[in-house]
Amino acid sequence: MRILVTNDDGWQAPGILALAEALSGRAEVIVVAPDGNRSASSSSLTVSRPIPVSHGRPGFHSVQGTPADSVHIALTALLPWRPDLIVSGINEGQNLGEDTIYSGTVAAATEGFLYNIPAIAFSQVERGWQHLDSAAETAADIVFKVYGRLPAPWLLNVNIPNKPHAELTVHQVTRLGRRNPSPGVVPDRTEDGQEAYRIGPYGTIMDAVEGTDFHAIERGWVSVTPLQLDWTHYAGMETLSEILR
Repeated sequence: MRILVTNDDGWQAPGILALAEALSGRAEVIVVAPDGNRSASSSSLTVSRPIPVSHGRPGFHSVQGTPADSVHIALTALLPWRPDLIVSGINEGQNLGEDTIYSGTVAAATEGFLYNIPAIAFSQVERGWQHLDSAAETAADIVFKVYGRLPAPWLLNVNIPNKPHAELTVHQVTRLGRRNPSPGVVPDRTEDGQEAYRIGPYGTIMDAVEGTDFHAIERGWVSVTPLQLDWTHYAGMETLSEILR
């Protein structure tokens, strides 16, 4: 089995190193990831300049671009083979509900899915890398359990609580929950005194009923959400057609 590993925290982040190590014992692994942190970059591609690529120790490649850039370049230029699976993460921090829209971790997996390759995004719920080895072991468990048993291509978003592996006994299949809108930006100043703003904190949780990713994480379960990319609002098509007729 051949796996492309990527992320949005950077190619030397603890999460990607732990994930690559956990997978390499049972698969051929190549890492292609951004040269530094590109969190919340979503699916942006760099089209305004060339994108430099550096090569580290064998099997590790650094891209001066976004997570989506990294996967795009890997699939169309760098890899000597087409991967069987793309695995993104392990991200430092949760990707739940609307986070998936902004997440560079999920976007990297999505870029592979657009090439009809199965893909999984993995995140740890809390920041700080506590129990990272446990999260990597859990991620590998899921990879080798689901691969080859779902109709390809498929795209999964997985959130893992920061707990010992022995306590991660429940893997709950979930839908995305919802947050309330973010409370807004935080006023700031640049070093030279120019007016500036920082993006504020998450919005509070609005939909965490049973069956959602928020509900699973609140109970300390691993949340596994299958994603799709068709944004078409089918229910609104007939009404819109009537209006525009």
